[in-house]
Amino acid sequence: MDGSTQSLEEILAKGPALLAFFKIGCPVCQFALPFLERMAGSSSLQIIAISQDDESATTGFRQRFGITFPTLLDQSKEGYPASNAYGLTSVPSLFLVEKTGEIAMASAGFAKRDFESLGQRAGVPPFRPDENVPEWKAG
Repeated sequence: MDGSTQSLEEILAKGPALLAFFKIGCPVCQFALPFLERMAGSSSLQIIAISQDDESATTGFRQRFGITFPTLLDQSKEGYPASNAYGLTSVPSLFLVEKTGEIAMASAGFAKRDFESLGQRAGVPPFRPDENVPEWKAG
């Protein structure tokens, strides 16, 4: 969001990454990203958000939903190059990319079991025991 570019190779040099594509007006994105925030900061998994909106709108979203993990922009004025490279058809879309570049998991919408699996990988549970979290929400 600082105007610089970052390649997947640069991200993966730091270790496996969960790429989380989203749009600020997407209700399922608004629901899902705060659960990813709980896993952010894990030493075993970096989480990178990729917004399909502009910098101003994305900054407001991050503040409103308490998102602190790194966020990149993939904007319409550039033709959504990252989203197109991953073949996105809906948001949120998550891709767990191993250090080798292999995609170990892909998930569209919100799937509770995928978030639980990611939580195990990160060593941080995404849900609290007192939360009633649905099994699935379409993106």
